[in-house]
Amino acid sequence: MDMPRDTLAPLSDEALLGLYATGDREAARLLTGRLAPRAFAHALRMLGDRAEAEDVAQEALLRLWRMAPDWRPGEAQVSTWVYRVVGNLATDRLRQRIRRRADALEDAAEPASDQPAVVQTMIEADRMAALQAALNQLPDRQRQAVVLRHIEGLANPQIAAIMDIGVEAVESLTARGKRALAALLAGRREELGYEDAQQ
Repeated sequence: MDMPRDTLAPLSDEALLGLYATGDREAARLLTGRLAPRAFAHALRMLGDRAEAEDVAQEALLRLWRMAPDWRPGEAQVSTWVYRVVGNLATDRLRQRIRRRADALEDAAEPASDQPAVVQTMIEADRMAALQAALNQLPDRQRQAVVLRHIEGLANPQIAAIMDIGVEAVESLTARGKRALAALLAGRREELGYEDAQQ
């Protein structure tokens, strides 16, 4: 029998997963609502492709539901486990891309408009595309560390748990990743509309 949503809302992810394991579908809906957006956002930053990110997020949650009856409370946070699975699945897909040597075609540019809001939207889209292209050039572990730290906003100990490495290794990966991104984006400040922020 499903518990009422207002009773479930204050429960931890781990408690909701335990209830799902006993058959509570409302607990699964609430936990999905918490985890799916984060899983998708992380996968999107890792992969740069919405369809693939949706697939990865869905697969990560399916794996969570399958292993729910065997979950051992106290070993890891559910969100940490999901981030780790998303990272692993995304890395596997990136490796498959490299093996196939199939580069996705860029979307055609939208027609220009004189409206300032449209111009600003296009500048932001160019900036995001440049960032994503630079992220895609980083080694897998650096990309994952940079995305988790500077885009997802996670703390280094959380990232260490997700990536199954030490905090010092996280710090090293993020520092090297930031330097690599700066080098990859150097010389594009004016093109990306940052000419006033140079000094």
